[in-house]
Amino acid sequence: MRKLSMDELNRLTVAEFKQSKKIPVIVVLENIRSAYNVGSVFRTADAFLLEAIYICGYTCTPPHKEIKKTALGAEDTVAWKHFKNTNLAIHELHELGYTVYAVEQAEGSTLLNKVDYKTGDKVAVIFGNEVTGVEQSTIKQCAGCIEIPQAGMKHSLNIATAAGVVLWELVRG
Repeated sequence: MRKLSMDELNRLTVAEFKQSKKIPVIVVLENIRSAYNVGSVFRTADAFLLEAIYICGYTCTPPHKEIKKTALGAEDTVAWKHFKNTNLAIHELHELGYTVYAVEQAEGSTLLNKVDYKTGDKVAVIFGNEVTGVEQSTIKQCAGCIEIPQAGMKHSLNIATAAGVVLWELVRG
């Protein structure tokens, strides 16, 4: 076994990425405090060829040096849009035909490994603040909550890690 060279990875150019057919998944970031987490989500969205990222509330937006540090250029490839609040983002997503889910531990949540998702479905997933999670008022506007099964003491993952886990499950087909 040998590690692949950069040339062997067949990476898309920025222009090729922007022209590529995307997976109809939109990530919504609600009041994320860490720009590093935002950048990590951009990088994950690029890796999985997702439709877009909706940035809400006080979550920072590109250009930002901490986003750039972890996104490694993905902030230039992934489409994104800022909304003053999450309500506006959800309204637009519903208008565009997306089913919206919060990623949160809640009564009646569906465990990630039990989510009935079909490849090609238009889905948006909301990730909340590192401390307080997704706002209750936001959850009320969602079709449901997706919960990542966890067995340890914390029952909590960093938002960038949670995004990687959830988004992989949605795109793996």
